[in-house]
Amino acid sequence: MKEVIHTPVKALEEEEYHINMGPQHPSTHGVLRLVVSLQGEIVKSLKPHCGYIHRGIEKMCEKDTYPQIIHLTDRMDYLSAHINNHGVCLLVEDALQIEVPERVKYIRTIIDELTRIQSHQLWWACFGMDLGGLTCFFYGLRDREKILDIFEESCGSRLLHSYYTPGGLMWDIHPNFQKSVKDFIKYFRKKIKDYDRLLSGNIIFMERTKNVGHLSKEDAISYGITGPSGRASGFSCDIRKHHPYGVYDKADFREILFTEGDTYHRYIARMDEMHESMKIIEQLIDNIPAGDFSAKMKAVIKLPAGEYYQRVETARGEMGIYCISDGNKTPYRIKFRSPNFSNLGVLDHLSRGFKIADLVAIGASLDFVIPDIDR
Repeated sequence: MKEVIHTPVKALEEEEYHINMGPQHPSTHGVLRLVVSLQGEIVKSLKPHCGYIHRGIEKMCEKDTYPQIIHLTDRMDYLSAHINNHGVCLLVEDALQIEVPERVKYIRTIIDELTRIQSHQLWWACFGMDLGGLTCFFYGLRDREKILDIFEESCGSRLLHSYYTPGGLMWDIHPNFQKSVKDFIKYFRKKIKDYDRLLSGNIIFMERTKNVGHLSKEDAISYGITGPSGRASGFSCDIRKHHPYGVYDKADFREILFTEGDTYHRYIARMDEMHESMKIIEQLIDNIPAGDFSAKMKAVIKLPAGEYYQRVETARGEMGIYCISDGNKTPYRIKFRSPNFSNLGVLDHLSRGFKIADLVAIGASLDFVIPDIDR
């Protein structure tokens, strides 16, 4: 008869395990691998492993013309595709000192805010689903379809648009654009209340997110956490306020700031941002001026030799574009400052000491889009 060996409970508790989350895991929202060190259910540390969807976009930009680069930025943070395109266009227009028509500025700003709303809608849908609320996913995708229909009508596509071009737009907006946008705002103002009833005030959701994954203002600045995740910690970093572009200087809206810095307030920051985006759109939609939808541009665009930097406020934070031009039609070097890469870098800091179930909530609150990291 075999002798039964009883392992002391204390020894098991002290043992540290290393497990993989991903690279194909529902709560990583893409091919991201996290090597998590656990003691029981408690996260001791984690190491992100990126590169599973790397496509060499920055290197590809060195052989592409400036209009072609726009198509590549679509495919980074694909939920902020219009805003990424806007950044490249602004960089080229500022370098060439091109003044785009006012009509273009209004349309771009409106579409940027619609982009922000539909991105936050998908984030909300996935956040709820990650924590067990499957109904959230259906509600979020249902309402997001309304915006994608508007994009498809004017831009010809639903996700990767390349609608902005240096100097203006690929073509003018659809005649139904203003009516469709106003109908959506009227519709969504009622529906977003369901989001709060379903999730924001849910006692289980609040227990799983309040005082979890705290990020101080100092750490947000140190790690370069921008966007709603940084502003939930009191870091005032909204590019639309500090370095206005488009017609943001003509719109009255709040920069959403909190000081708590936990998972719940990163959630609330994005919820409030959707309200502010609707407020911006309402101020602009009936005031789109008449005129051309593009400035006159040369067939071949060459930037003067020099260094250029442009920043825009995507749904996840500051998207920076650094370009070195040697005077040719292709850039000598382009570097993208991705908000998702910085947000991923703080995940280890936020997760230590919390349970692995909390890691899912913390990751959801940072709203990763993995292709933006693996650019």
